[in-house]
Amino acid sequence: MRFIVITGISGAGKSLVAKYLEDAGFFCIDNLPPLLIPKIAEICSQSYRKMDKIALVTDIRGGELLNDLFPALDALTDEGHTYEIFFMEASDNVLVKRYKESRRSHPLAQEGRLKQAIAEERRVLQKIKERADYVIDTSNLTPKQLSEAITGIIDNSEEFGGIIINIISFGFKYGIPIECDLVFDVRFIPNPFYIESMRKLTGKHDDVREYVLGMPETIEFNEKLNSMLDFLIPNYIREGKSQLVIGIGCTGGRHRSVAIAEELLKNLTEKKHKAVIEHRDIDKDGRSGGI
Repeated sequence: MRFIVITGISGAGKSLVAKYLEDAGFFCIDNLPPLLIPKIAEICSQSYRKMDKIALVTDIRGGELLNDLFPALDALTDEGHTYEIFFMEASDNVLVKRYKESRRSHPLAQEGRLKQAIAEERRVLQKIKERADYVIDTSNLTPKQLSEAITGIIDNSEEFGGIIINIISFGFKYGIPIECDLVFDVRFIPNPFYIESMRKLTGKHDDVREYVLGMPETIEFNEKLNSMLDFLIPNYIREGKSQLVIGIGCTGGRHRSVAIAEELLKNLTEKKHKAVIEHRDIDKDGRSGGI
């Protein structure tokens, strides 16, 4: 029996994950009191139409009942069942934005104190996060990218090597993405912004891409970057890290960082890593892209 517990921060995408798992043939139950987990496993394994793929959502909505999660999972193990914990995560800024857009209230929010509620939820769930098999940060994932990541995990395919790599191109003048694990500054590479024919283009355009990637500095940088990641990624996986966020930054986030991030995505994909990309600042005003 494949038994998945979906938990994590409110607003981080638990419902979406449950939907994707349901589409993949899992029997899903939302907001289940943890104490009932062993009973659900027993019922599903003994039912006439045996269910061998179960996904349960349990989170802060259960209040003090969430304290029963670890004893319930231990009981599940005692009965011979294995389980996986998917912990959904997102940055504070993204969570606040999602709540404002949806006009929903946080389960712990009182008098509109959203940030305090998120902080308290993080504190309560920290021990669960530490025991999670997968910590999936959805801050920069589109629904499609999240679906692909979940599919990669549950299929245990060769394309999913145990870690989701999120590449973010950005402009330093707009700030460094706070969620990055690794940040690389590519402002040392000649800037296409100063070439009139390329100024209004982006790093996804062939002319800009060929210009940036053809520079001797870029060629050497990419070789060293790929070599370092070849060393780091297996070690991150060995230590249980399930998500790696790599930031590539130039001045405005339109030319150099975009071209190099796209090349990094290509290289990681060819090596069968699960990688997704976001160009955070590509559509921002490029008129002041100089150093």
